[in-house]
Amino acid sequence: MARVSTIEGGVTAPAGFQASGLHCGIKASGRPDLSLLVSDTIATAAGMFTVNLAKAAPLLVCEEHLAASGGRAKGVVTNSGCANACTGPQGMADAREMARLAAAAMGCDVEHTLVASTGVIGVNLAMARLRTGIPQAAAALSPEGGADAARAIMTTDPFPKSYAVEVATDVGTFRVGGMAKGSGMIEPRMATMLGYLTTDAAVDQTTLARALSEVTRFTFNAITVDGEPSTNDTVFALANGSSGVVIDEGLYTSLVEGMRVVAQHLALEIVRGGEGATKVIAITVTDAATDADAWLAARAIANSLLVKTAIHGGDPNWGRLIAAAGRSGAAFILGDARVQIGPLVLFEHGHPFDERSSQAAEYLKGADLQIEVGLGAGGTHRATVWTCDLSAEYVKINAEYRT
Repeated sequence: MARVSTIEGGVTAPAGFQASGLHCGIKASGRPDLSLLVSDTIATAAGMFTVNLAKAAPLLVCEEHLAASGGRAKGVVTNSGCANACTGPQGMADAREMARLAAAAMGCDVEHTLVASTGVIGVNLAMARLRTGIPQAAAALSPEGGADAARAIMTTDPFPKSYAVEVATDVGTFRVGGMAKGSGMIEPRMATMLGYLTTDAAVDQTTLARALSEVTRFTFNAITVDGEPSTNDTVFALANGSSGVVIDEGLYTSLVEGMRVVAQHLALEIVRGGEGATKVIAITVTDAATDADAWLAARAIANSLLVKTAIHGGDPNWGRLIAAAGRSGAAFILGDARVQIGPLVLFEHGHPFDERSSQAAEYLKGADLQIEVGLGAGGTHRATVWTCDLSAEYVKINAEYRT
């Protein structure tokens, strides 16, 4: 059984990784807007990308490079402040130049470079600034640079998100690190807005891609802030083997557990830092007839504006939870349905317990909340989706995003 413990260092905690983050001039605010994450050696790489059909140019370039390299990469270059999405042929040309600049700075083939962008849609990259900034980012690379990189990928995020663990097994110890950004336009359905996982374990490409897909399903894929899959949603995994621990089938569960712990921490931090958020809410659906139904209902409840606003206001309105579950498309039997807010059952088998409303309202004053909805369909399937409340601040941020 693997032993997983939290360590410092974030995305560069695993051996053989360096990172940097700086301001190159894309953001008018002067905040960091360019990061570089580099492995000392060519690493095994895997990526997952948005299901949104309005896919940004950097994602298309990454898909090309992963296919051409057979899932190998030296590093990832990321700019914030400009999504390079919906920018046509010029956007593709800019993403490819960004990759060439990073490849030259890292000393690798262009196919071994991954590219990510985040920010405003429909704006062209300021390539002159990247031509200067990318060599500067390469010169600033450091094994202690993970914190700078995590700040440089932020847009509306209220705080940087990074985490790392050490995984001790019977045959050796390896590390998993990560960083992520995301605050609005969050319902990835594949990954998060931008997520990065690194490990110094040696992992073949098929195994790494399998682990990333499995981990993502229950972490980055199980969060929502506003039900808006972005044009730029991406998650990368890089494994460079520097620890000497080789992941075989026997160690696969140890790799997945290490990646899951890091990814779940990052995913919940995205929800906690959701635009205008004051509460993190775990919505668990039970008694579902199928696995698909469990996820369908959990997402419907987690994305319900009426549910999110009621929770923000501290109103234990179980009727909104029932209504969202009933219209989700999942099999639902009202007479056997159940709603529980924290430790309090407010509705069960057609009977409301409104005398518990004041206790439930007190519970909803907390910052970390648990809500369970039983569909009454008689199944054993369940799913948990994490979301946040909806406040007036969310409206303000997004009403003024471009202005």
